[in-house]
Amino acid sequence: MTVKSIDFPNLGIHLADVGDHITVFGFDIAYYGMVIGLGVLAGVLLAYMEAKRTGQKAEDYIDLAIFGVIVGVLGARLYYVIFSWDQYQDDLLSIFNIRQGGLAIYGGIIGAVIAVLVFAKYKKKSPLLIFDTIAMSLPIGQALGRWGNFFNREVFGEYTDNLVAMRLPLDAVRASDVSEKMREHLEVIDGIKTIQVHPTFLYESLWCVMIVLVIMALRRHKKFDGEFFLIYMCLYGIGRFIFEGIRTDTLFLIGTTIPVSQVLAAIFAVIAGGLLIFGLVRSKRNKKEN
Repeated sequence: MTVKSIDFPNLGIHLADVGDHITVFGFDIAYYGMVIGLGVLAGVLLAYMEAKRTGQKAEDYIDLAIFGVIVGVLGARLYYVIFSWDQYQDDLLSIFNIRQGGLAIYGGIIGAVIAVLVFAKYKKKSPLLIFDTIAMSLPIGQALGRWGNFFNREVFGEYTDNLVAMRLPLDAVRASDVSEKMREHLEVIDGIKTIQVHPTFLYESLWCVMIVLVIMALRRHKKFDGEFFLIYMCLYGIGRFIFEGIRTDTLFLIGTTIPVSQVLAAIFAVIAGGLLIFGLVRSKRNKKEN
């Protein structure tokens, strides 16, 4: 029987029985899916409120949410499957089972961008304005959604003994996520083999909350359309680049040992940062000319 404890020993937190699902009428419902759903709901609500604040038709964002979630989930799953093909090539039906995880955030972001561009063209709206309106929705959804990884005992990093180090039973995690360094520091507590790791899901969740707060603080000082989305892409890219370097479940570019999400994070951060600076400089110049 798998031990279900999750501990943060340096904080004195011991969670003795953390399950990964509930059972309703004989059907298992994964906490992962429930948390992702909560993140989507929070993001939709925030976009709706921001649309009303900026004088847009808020109901349009309900329609966008339905379309965007479908395309985003497809993108997130496709991205994960492509870069984890070894897990699925012998069992193609497992591609459709997402209840236990296997959604890559960058795939979801790419899907969301495509959904916005298509939606904007159909509705004849400015895509940059839409991107700004959902600029807080994406990180708040990610901040909440990352806790699905907590219940699944995944998206953690290398061995650490820092303040927020997380201790997990060895047999509760995927063997492929366990590094040699973790095994070197393996402890046996009450007869249970345990590893101690960086809770990178927590780092990313807190980082995304920070992004929301930054955009919220700046939204009354907007200089140009697209500004807030660029802030989100730049800051998230910086954080993800750092966290991806700590994780042990990294997806790699096919045929290499190069972390694909770390590469994308760096590219998106640099491009978004450059466009942000360009937009701010051009806005300042236009203001002087006027």
